[in-house]
Amino acid sequence: MRIIITGGNSGVGKATAAAMAAAGHEVVIACRSVSKGRDAVKTMSGDVKVAELDLADLASVRKFAETVDWTDVLVNNAGVLGLPLTRTADGFEAHMGTNHLGHFALTCLLGDRTHDRVVTVASSNHALARMHFDDLNWRRRRYRPMAAYNESKLANMLFVHELGQRGRTAYLSDPGMTDTGITKDGSALLRWTARVFAPRIAQTSEQGARSTIQAISTDLPNGAYIAPGGLLHKSGKPRATKVAAKARDSNSSSRLWQLSVELTGCDW
Repeated sequence: MRIIITGGNSGVGKATAAAMAAAGHEVVIACRSVSKGRDAVKTMSGDVKVAELDLADLASVRKFAETVDWTDVLVNNAGVLGLPLTRTADGFEAHMGTNHLGHFALTCLLGDRTHDRVVTVASSNHALARMHFDDLNWRRRRYRPMAAYNESKLANMLFVHELGQRGRTAYLSDPGMTDTGITKDGSALLRWTARVFAPRIAQTSEQGARSTIQAISTDLPNGAYIAPGGLLHKSGKPRATKVAAKARDSNSSSRLWQLSVELTGCDW
């Protein structure tokens, strides 16, 4: 299979790319830093290529999509967490803009060139969020970094649900609590917490990647959410997991889709 993995140069994405390439698949790592992508490839065996993609810039998303003639699997893996209020090149709040809107645009632009499935990396934090359709990009609300991240993860869930509603094959994977560098641009407190506690209680990137690896080839029902077992679905062997009702609400998923189309100018 040919597999595109966004953010495949580090963390869970890198571990997923390495495992898929070692298994004999053709892998494309799509990431902001081509040099970091090439460094990651040096640690892998198999057929792995690197391409430039900045999900926080729709011009970059379109440029990358133009280079893709087809893929079997698109893995929407890249993400940010805990950022201070930051705007993307298109004026979106950075969590929503990167984690959801960038991936929404990419998925729609690739459209029928994605032959098998879309896999989107989500988080159990979606259960803590609610969608603010009237202020998706935090123009009027008092900004809270973790609330922004949680809402972007609920958006991921609703996006995959709506893909299923529209007859597309899509799955959700959740790495659980994993020791990666995703908090590196967050607040000092967030970075300290990750540095002190993550090595002690979190999974490795290779363990966190198991959910995505399973989602790439699973024959579970369309739209399944694959997450670790264990306390609060944070660690353990991945399995099909029930999600909050709000993540399967068809009215919300349809509304988010239409709003995402308006914001990105992309549709499938």
